[in-house]
Amino acid sequence: MRVGVYYSNNDVRVEEVEKPKIGPGELLVKVMASGICGTDVLEWYRLKNAPRVLGHEISGEVVEVGQGSNEFKKGDRVFASHHVPCNSCRYCLSGHHTACDTLHKTNFHPGGFSEYIRVPKINTKLGVLPLRNSVSFKEATFIEPLGCIIRGQKLSNVTRDSTLLILGSGISGLLHIKLAEEKGVKRIIATDISENRLRKALDVGADIAINPIKDNVKEKLLQFNDNHLADRVILCTGSEAAVKQAFQCVERGGNILFFAVPDPQIKTEVPITEFWRNEITITTSYGASPDDLLEALSIIEKKEIQVNDLITHILPLDEIQTGFKLVAEAKDSLKVIIEPFL
Repeated sequence: MRVGVYYSNNDVRVEEVEKPKIGPGELLVKVMASGICGTDVLEWYRLKNAPRVLGHEISGEVVEVGQGSNEFKKGDRVFASHHVPCNSCRYCLSGHHTACDTLHKTNFHPGGFSEYIRVPKINTKLGVLPLRNSVSFKEATFIEPLGCIIRGQKLSNVTRDSTLLILGSGISGLLHIKLAEEKGVKRIIATDISENRLRKALDVGADIAINPIKDNVKEKLLQFNDNHLADRVILCTGSEAAVKQAFQCVERGGNILFFAVPDPQIKTEVPITEFWRNEITITTSYGASPDDLLEALSIIEKKEIQVNDLITHILPLDEIQTGFKLVAEAKDSLKVIIEPFL
């Protein structure tokens, strides 16, 4: 079968490998759609494990069922989660499923940019969700990223009464806007250096959109928000400048969520003495728990959030290098989806 092997952002090769063989309790899934995530093009994060087959936002069709797996049958349309928690360790029991050791060790094989994947027994049991016919394979690639968004907003306690500042209006920022708008969040402010993305942010629910190259984000925020800063700030870019803006724009008693993080070579200075008397909370989020994924699927099934308008490119596996280039450049693309059998 064909796979897309990642060597670097500028070197993603289509290669031939043996189709996976499955064992008891496992599934063989034909990949119908696989989204390219922004983390797939973070070279500081990916190069240390290259070469490898990436891809974790997948949907497909069950083509083989291992002995003892009774939940699914051949022909079922499914979403498969690449990481699953154990649900029994101290982290899972305290609600921190994405800190679970098992979650960080599990994965399907060889990766979502493949014609077929082998879904291990634990993933089959805890991370495979059936898809209704009303949910397209392309829409289903948003289950994992939307699950991550849901988790992030829970951890940062985004509520209807929040003033929410989203720094970065790429695909994750836009999904944050859509979820916040669906929740009825009082005020949503978005930033980006791309005018195209700023227009999209307004289209999907932001109240105002600010280009930090042209305007002072803090000043614009104060003008719009009755001379107050943002109760909740979500970083959807690892830009050093955006990190500084987050620290400048959070209200007393507010929360900053690092949904995206800077390159590890960037040393982030936290103005802790300025925050000391203001009860500022800084938090992070990673991935999605099984409950987050179920909630994401429900939202997509019920069309509470539309995701098709975020798809800008659908490419065959043979053009995966083009897809990575589009995502890495972050100019003309939002969601890029690879369809191995296109």
